[in-house]
This record gives sequence, C-alpha cells and structure tokens, in this order.
Amino acid sequence: MTITADNIQQYIGKTLFDDGGNKIGKIGAIYLDDVTGEPEWVTVATGFFGTNESFVPVSGASVREDGLSVPYDKSKIKDAPNVDVDQGHLSTDEEAQLYRYYGLEYSGTASGGRTDYSDTQAGERSTGYAASTTGRTDADYDADRQGYDADRQGYDDVVPSRSETRADTGDDAMTRSEERLNVGKETVATGKARLRKWVETEHQQVDVPVRKEKVRLESEPITDDNRDPAYRGPDISEDEHEVTLREERPVVDTEVTPVERVRLATETQEETRTVGGDVRKEKVDLDADEDVNRRR
Repeated sequence: MTITADNIQQYIGKTLFDDGGNKIGKIGAIYLDDVTGEPEWVTVATGFFGTNESFVPVSGASVREDGLSVPYDKSKIKDAPNVDVDQGHLSTDEEAQLYRYYGLEYSGTASGGRTDYSDTQAGERSTGYAASTTGRTDADYDADRQGYDADRQGYDDVVPSRSETRADTGDDAMTRSEERLNVGKETVATGKARLRKWVETEHQQVDVPVRKEKVRLESEPITDDNRDPAYRGPDISEDEHEVTLREERPVVDTEVTPVERVRLATETQEETRTVGGDVRKEKVDLDADEDVNRRR
C-alpha cells in the first residue's frame, strides 16, 4: 500500500519499526508538504520514557499491519537533529539539516518527484498535522493549524501540548499545560540457565557372603549298621577315593536404572523500583501596572 495524504491518518498512534524490525516507538504526527500535500516526515517518540520526538523521512517507508517500517536503524533515528515539533512547521534550514542527516539529496527540489518550492511560503517547507489534514491551499492549511491541537487529542500517543497564544482568536483565556510521566514496563533477558549432565565413575565395595567346601577326615567304628560294607572286599588292599571341593565366588556386573527426573523451573519475584524523569510544566503569572488591582 502506498502512503498518501488520504490514508495517512490511520498510522497516527501506531508503531514505527526500523530496518531490522525493531520497535522504535509510537508515531506522533505526520508532516505534509506545503505544496503537494503529500506526507514527507513522521515523528516518533524516543528518548527517556518517550519524552523526545525524532523526525523520520516518509520516503522509503513501507506499510506493516501494525504500523510503518522505515529503512533506518533505531540508533540513527534516536540521534536525529533535534527539531521543535510544537512549531507545526519545518523551516528550509531545519528540513535541509534533516535531509543531510539521513543522506537524502536536498537541492531546492524535494525528493519524490515534487516540483520546485519557489512559490511556497517564505521560510517554510513542511507542515505537521495529525492526519486529519486534507486541504491543499494556504487557507486550508491555516484553518487546519488552528484546529491542530484538537485533532491530535484523539490519539493515544501525541506530542505534548504546546503553549498557546489566544490574542489573535479573541479568547480571553490561555491554556496551561504540563508534562506527566508515563511509566511502563518491559521484559528483558537478564541471563541464561542451562541444565546438563555428565558421567562420573566411582569405586564401590559390597560385602557378599560366599561359601566354600573344605575336606576333613572322619572315622567311625564298625557297628551292626555298617558291618556288611566294611567286610566287603579283600582283607588287605590298597584303595583310593577322590572328592571334588567347591566354593562360591562373587560375580560383579552393572545395570542402568533410572533413579529420578530433573528439570529447570522458573519463579517470579516481585519488587518495587523507583524511576524518575524530568517533566516540564507551564506556569502562569500576572504582569500588570502597579495601579491595577490584582486578585486571583
């Protein structure tokens, strides 16, 4: 899908990714070209708790289901020149500085086939809007700029509200704004644990009872019970009788037997950490002549 002024509104508040697929932050605003009305820059929340906004060229960006992807590294985007988002316009000097930083050609004719800017408003090249901008004339841009703050309040991740001067609108009040910390949490890897096993050989001794046969000489007198065997055979002769002796001997063998199962398990411990950041707030003071009664 091609990124145009007609469909740019849907990307406000979505995520911007770098060329490696890493999440950079939420898209805060889209800056349109004053002549063509086509999107030229996007701002993305970076820095500590997203308190800073960096400009990124729309040129070369591709559409994702969950946001936009740009052909730049996350670290390069975070280190982009600091341009005030609250002013709503990029001057020629600011835009030229951004073009040089991102390595894009800048010669008075903008990239992407746009025409020369000699007829644009002096000192201005790109205008930032919250995606509801569809007008193309100077009068349309002026009207859009007056409703700029109201348009952007409808999105979750917007640029912090800027100070407003109401003298030219007839309003006798001014809006006081302040920044507040938005604290979130992210899960990061802190280490690895591995479960491994190895083989150790140890010598074991076991006592095994064994039996063995021994020979002994036994004699018995001639009685009526053994008289017949005793007188059988010659009276005087030589004879020989052999007996086999036996004994038990230990036999050692091994077998593999599973004894237990071991696995790694994780448990979550909760602790409280204190974080902080610098926030800005607008203060209101009365500057009047000495003879004017003051009361708040």
